[in-house]
Amino acid sequence: MARLISRCPVCSGELKIRSLKCPDCGMELRNDFELSPFDKLPDEQYRFLIAFLKNRGNLSTVQSELGISYPTAKRQLNELLFALGLSDDEPEFTKTEEEKDMKAWFVKKESNKASDIIRAKLMENGGKVTVYTLQGLPCIIKAAPDGCSFTSDKLPITPPYRYDVFDVVVEALISQGGKAPKGNGRNYKLGDSECDETTVVGSIGINYTKAETGKSIYDPVFVLAAVLDWAGIAHNERGYIELTAEYRVRIGFKA
Repeated sequence: MARLISRCPVCSGELKIRSLKCPDCGMELRNDFELSPFDKLPDEQYRFLIAFLKNRGNLSTVQSELGISYPTAKRQLNELLFALGLSDDEPEFTKTEEEKDMKAWFVKKESNKASDIIRAKLMENGGKVTVYTLQGLPCIIKAAPDGCSFTSDKLPITPPYRYDVFDVVVEALISQGGKAPKGNGRNYKLGDSECDETTVVGSIGINYTKAETGKSIYDPVFVLAAVLDWAGIAHNERGYIELTAEYRVRIGFKA
Protein backbone atom coordinates (compact mmCIF):
# COMPACT_ATOMS: atom_id res chain seq x y z
CA MET A 1 0.00 0.00 0.00
CA ALA A 2 1.33 3.42 -0.98
CA ARG A 3 2.18 5.84 1.80
CA LEU A 4 0.01 8.97 2.06
CA ILE A 5 1.76 11.99 0.54
CA SER A 6 1.36 15.53 1.83
CA ARG A 7 2.90 17.57 -1.01
CA CYS A 8 1.81 18.00 -4.63
CA PRO A 9 4.23 16.15 -6.95
CA VAL A 10 3.85 18.96 -9.51
CA CYS A 11 4.11 22.24 -7.57
CA SER A 12 5.03 20.98 -4.03
CA GLY A 13 1.95 22.67 -2.56
CA GLU A 14 0.32 21.15 0.55
CA LEU A 15 -2.30 18.54 -0.35
CA LYS A 16 -5.73 18.39 1.34
CA ILE A 17 -7.86 15.32 2.02
CA ARG A 18 -11.40 15.98 0.80
CA SER A 19 -12.88 12.49 0.70
CA LEU A 20 -12.86 9.28 2.76
CA LYS A 21 -14.49 6.15 1.32
CA CYS A 22 -15.35 2.79 2.92
CA PRO A 23 -14.19 -0.08 0.67
CA ASP A 24 -16.86 -2.42 2.11
CA CYS A 25 -20.14 -0.53 1.79
CA GLY A 26 -19.13 2.31 -0.49
CA MET A 27 -20.07 5.06 2.02
CA GLU A 28 -18.16 8.25 1.29
CA LEU A 29 -17.44 11.26 3.55
CA ARG A 30 -16.51 14.62 2.09
CA ASN A 31 -14.87 17.34 4.16
CA ASP A 32 -11.55 19.15 4.70
CA PHE A 33 -9.59 16.62 6.73
CA GLU A 34 -6.34 17.67 8.42
CA LEU A 35 -3.15 15.68 7.95
CA SER A 36 -1.23 14.77 11.12
CA PRO A 37 2.42 15.81 11.56
CA PHE A 38 3.34 12.13 11.03
CA ASP A 39 1.69 12.16 7.58
CA LYS A 40 3.71 15.22 6.60
CA LEU A 41 7.11 13.68 7.32
CA PRO A 42 9.41 13.37 4.28
CA ASP A 43 10.62 9.86 3.43
CA GLU A 44 14.02 10.27 5.15
CA GLN A 45 12.45 11.34 8.45
CA TYR A 46 9.79 8.63 8.17
CA ARG A 47 12.45 5.93 7.72
CA PHE A 48 14.39 7.31 10.66
CA LEU A 49 11.26 7.32 12.83
CA ILE A 50 10.48 3.68 12.03
CA ALA A 51 14.08 2.62 12.74
CA PHE A 52 14.13 4.66 15.97
CA LEU A 53 10.89 3.06 17.24
CA LYS A 54 11.84 -0.45 16.12
CA ASN A 55 15.15 -0.19 17.98
CA ARG A 56 13.50 1.33 21.07
CA GLY A 57 15.42 4.59 20.82
CA ASN A 58 18.89 3.03 20.71
CA LEU A 59 20.82 5.43 18.46
CA SER A 60 23.77 3.05 18.11
CA THR A 61 21.50 0.37 16.64
CA VAL A 62 19.78 2.97 14.44
CA GLN A 63 23.24 3.96 13.13
CA SER A 64 24.01 0.39 12.14
CA GLU A 65 20.65 -0.21 10.48
CA LEU A 66 20.66 3.00 8.43
CA GLY A 67 24.42 3.10 7.82
CA ILE A 68 24.86 6.60 9.22
CA SER A 69 27.28 8.19 11.69
CA TYR A 70 26.40 9.17 15.25
CA PRO A 71 26.40 12.93 14.43
CA THR A 72 23.98 12.24 11.57
CA ALA A 73 21.68 10.14 13.76
CA LYS A 74 21.65 12.84 16.43
CA ARG A 75 20.93 15.56 13.88
CA GLN A 76 18.11 13.58 12.28
CA LEU A 77 16.54 12.96 15.69
CA ASN A 78 16.56 16.69 16.44
CA GLU A 79 15.02 17.43 13.03
CA LEU A 80 12.34 14.77 13.59
CA LEU A 81 11.36 16.14 16.99
CA PHE A 82 11.05 19.64 15.52
CA ALA A 83 8.99 18.40 12.55
CA LEU A 84 6.56 16.65 14.91
CA GLY A 85 6.19 19.74 17.09
CA LEU A 86 7.88 18.04 20.04
CA SER A 87 10.76 20.52 20.24
CA ASP A 88 10.87 24.31 20.01
CA ASP A 89 14.55 24.38 19.08
CA GLU A 90 14.75 24.72 15.33
CA PRO A 91 17.78 22.70 14.14
CA GLU A 92 20.22 23.95 11.55
CA PHE A 93 19.57 21.82 8.48
CA THR A 94 23.22 21.68 7.42
CA LYS A 95 25.75 18.88 7.58
CA THR A 96 28.64 19.20 9.98
CA GLU A 97 32.21 18.39 8.98
CA GLU A 98 31.86 15.02 10.71
CA GLU A 99 28.94 14.07 8.42
CA LYS A 100 30.45 14.80 5.03
CA ASP A 101 31.56 11.22 4.36
CA MET A 102 29.15 9.12 6.38
CA LYS A 103 29.94 5.86 4.57
CA ALA A 104 33.52 6.07 5.80
CA TRP A 105 32.24 6.17 9.37
CA PHE A 106 30.32 2.93 9.10
CA VAL A 107 31.90 -0.08 10.83
CA LYS A 108 30.76 -3.67 10.98
CA LYS A 109 30.09 -4.44 14.62
CA GLU A 110 31.34 -8.02 14.35
CA SER A 111 34.87 -7.02 13.28
CA ASN A 112 37.68 -8.13 15.60
CA LYS A 113 40.23 -5.67 14.23
CA ALA A 114 41.46 -3.18 16.81
CA SER A 115 41.07 -0.35 14.29
CA ASP A 116 37.39 -1.17 13.71
CA ILE A 117 36.61 -1.68 17.40
CA ILE A 118 38.11 1.68 18.35
CA ARG A 119 36.48 3.52 15.44
CA ALA A 120 33.06 2.01 16.26
CA LYS A 121 33.40 2.89 19.94
CA LEU A 122 34.35 6.46 19.03
CA MET A 123 31.21 6.67 16.85
CA GLU A 124 29.07 5.43 19.72
CA ASN A 125 30.45 8.27 21.85
CA GLY A 126 29.74 10.98 19.31
CA GLY A 127 33.20 10.98 17.76
CA LYS A 128 34.97 12.42 20.80
CA VAL A 129 36.25 10.88 24.05
CA THR A 130 38.75 11.60 26.79
CA VAL A 131 41.19 8.84 27.70
CA TYR A 132 43.83 8.89 30.42
CA THR A 133 47.51 8.00 30.33
CA LEU A 134 49.24 5.90 32.95
CA GLN A 135 50.12 9.13 34.77
CA GLY A 136 46.48 10.28 34.73
CA LEU A 137 47.02 12.83 31.95
CA PRO A 138 43.76 13.45 30.03
CA CYS A 139 43.94 13.05 26.24
CA ILE A 140 41.12 14.15 23.95
CA ILE A 141 40.59 11.76 21.04
CA LYS A 142 38.45 12.94 18.11
CA ALA A 143 37.36 11.08 14.99
CA ALA A 144 38.48 12.89 11.85
CA PRO A 145 35.88 13.66 9.13
CA ASP A 146 37.54 11.27 6.67
CA GLY A 147 36.44 8.28 8.79
CA CYS A 148 39.94 6.76 8.52
CA SER A 149 41.96 8.75 11.04
CA PHE A 150 41.76 10.42 14.43
CA THR A 151 43.30 13.39 16.19
CA SER A 152 44.43 14.07 19.73
CA ASP A 153 45.43 17.18 21.60
CA LYS A 154 48.50 15.22 22.72
CA LEU A 155 49.49 14.11 19.20
CA PRO A 156 50.08 17.36 17.29
CA ILE A 157 51.21 15.80 14.03
CA THR A 158 50.18 16.05 10.37
CA PRO A 159 48.77 13.96 8.82
CA PRO A 160 46.97 12.48 11.84
CA TYR A 161 47.29 8.80 12.72
CA ARG A 162 45.00 6.37 10.94
CA TYR A 163 43.08 3.77 12.93
CA ASP A 164 45.18 0.97 11.45
CA VAL A 165 48.08 2.06 13.68
CA PHE A 166 46.26 0.11 16.40
CA ASP A 167 46.35 -3.03 14.22
CA VAL A 168 50.13 -2.61 13.99
CA VAL A 169 50.38 -2.41 17.79
CA VAL A 170 48.18 -5.48 18.28
CA GLU A 171 50.23 -7.46 15.73
CA ALA A 172 53.37 -6.54 17.67
CA LEU A 173 51.81 -7.80 20.89
CA ILE A 174 50.61 -11.05 19.28
CA SER A 175 54.05 -11.71 17.78
CA GLN A 176 55.50 -11.70 21.30
CA GLY A 177 52.90 -13.81 23.04
CA GLY A 178 50.41 -11.02 23.80
CA LYS A 179 52.76 -8.67 25.63
CA ALA A 180 55.47 -6.27 24.45
CA PRO A 181 57.60 -3.47 25.94
CA LYS A 182 56.57 0.05 24.96
CA GLY A 183 60.13 1.09 24.13
CA ASN A 184 61.51 4.61 24.08
CA GLY A 185 61.34 6.66 20.92
CA ARG A 186 62.19 9.93 22.62
CA ASN A 187 65.74 9.09 23.62
CA TYR A 188 66.64 6.36 21.14
CA LYS A 189 66.71 6.04 17.36
CA LEU A 190 64.92 3.39 15.34
CA GLY A 191 66.88 0.15 15.55
CA ASP A 192 68.39 0.80 18.96
CA SER A 193 67.66 -1.76 21.67
CA GLU A 194 64.96 0.47 23.19
CA CYS A 195 63.40 1.23 19.81
CA ASP A 196 63.65 -1.94 17.73
CA GLU A 197 61.06 -4.35 16.28
CA THR A 198 60.52 -6.00 19.68
CA THR A 199 59.11 -2.74 21.11
CA VAL A 200 55.77 -1.15 20.37
CA VAL A 201 57.28 2.17 19.31
CA GLY A 202 59.80 0.36 17.09
CA SER A 203 57.03 -1.68 15.43
CA ILE A 204 55.12 1.52 14.68
CA GLY A 205 58.25 3.10 13.20
CA ILE A 206 59.02 0.06 11.03
CA ASN A 207 55.54 -1.15 10.01
CA TYR A 208 53.41 2.02 10.12
CA THR A 209 55.51 5.12 9.46
CA LYS A 210 58.08 3.13 7.40
CA ALA A 211 60.94 5.11 8.93
CA GLU A 212 64.59 4.37 8.17
CA THR A 213 66.73 2.53 10.69
CA GLY A 214 68.98 4.93 12.57
CA LYS A 215 66.53 7.82 12.28
CA SER A 216 64.70 9.56 15.11
CA ILE A 217 60.96 8.84 15.20
CA TYR A 218 57.92 10.32 16.91
CA ASP A 219 56.75 8.33 19.95
CA PRO A 220 52.91 8.21 20.26
CA VAL A 221 52.75 5.12 22.48
CA PHE A 222 51.64 6.92 25.66
CA VAL A 223 48.43 8.01 23.88
CA LEU A 224 47.86 4.87 21.80
CA ALA A 225 48.23 2.66 24.87
CA ALA A 226 45.63 4.77 26.70
CA VAL A 227 43.20 4.34 23.79
CA LEU A 228 43.73 0.58 23.65
CA ASP A 229 43.09 0.38 27.39
CA TRP A 230 39.91 2.47 27.04
CA ALA A 231 38.68 0.19 24.26
CA GLY A 232 39.28 -2.96 26.34
CA ILE A 233 41.82 -4.33 23.87
CA ALA A 234 45.05 -4.10 25.88
CA HIS A 235 46.14 -3.18 29.38
CA ASN A 236 48.29 -0.07 29.61
CA GLU A 237 50.98 -0.99 32.13
CA ARG A 238 54.20 0.67 33.24
CA GLY A 239 56.76 -0.12 30.57
CA TYR A 240 54.66 -2.57 28.56
CA ILE A 241 51.28 -3.24 26.91
CA GLU A 242 49.45 -6.56 27.23
CA LEU A 243 46.36 -7.89 25.47
CA THR A 244 43.31 -8.24 27.72
CA ALA A 245 41.84 -11.67 28.41
CA GLU A 246 38.58 -10.59 26.76
CA TYR A 247 40.30 -9.55 23.52
CA ARG A 248 42.38 -12.73 23.46
CA VAL A 249 39.15 -14.75 23.58
CA ARG A 250 37.57 -12.54 20.94
CA ILE A 251 40.34 -13.18 18.41
CA GLY A 252 40.95 -16.77 19.51
CA PHE A 253 44.56 -16.06 20.57
CA LYS A 254 46.43 -18.47 22.80
CA ALA A 255 50.01 -17.66 23.79
